[in-house]
Amino acid sequence: MSLELILVLVFVVTTLIGYKLIKNVPSLLHTPLMSGMNALSGITILATMTATAAAITTGSKVFGCVGIICATINVVAGFGLTDRMLKMFKTGNESKEDTK
Repeated sequence: MSLELILVLVFVVTTLIGYKLIKNVPSLLHTPLMSGMNALSGITILATMTATAAAITTGSKVFGCVGIICATINVVAGFGLTDRMLKMFKTGNESKEDTK
């Protein structure tokens, strides 16, 4: 088997396992897990920046920049979604003060 085929198989298996795990998470645990994933995405940004800085070829640098952009979008969207979900748990007086 070639290395590329093994990597594709690992990607497919991890995608299926991740989907199965996420599908079974109760909605009550979604917000704390989202916050944890935002922290991991922050680490991904740092690791991708390090790998991109050490890249030698132009193609590797392009893939590194794409990885940085995707991880940044994930962090920003995750924090936005978490903030929106947390606002749903506030009472009427607290949410009116935040809009001022």
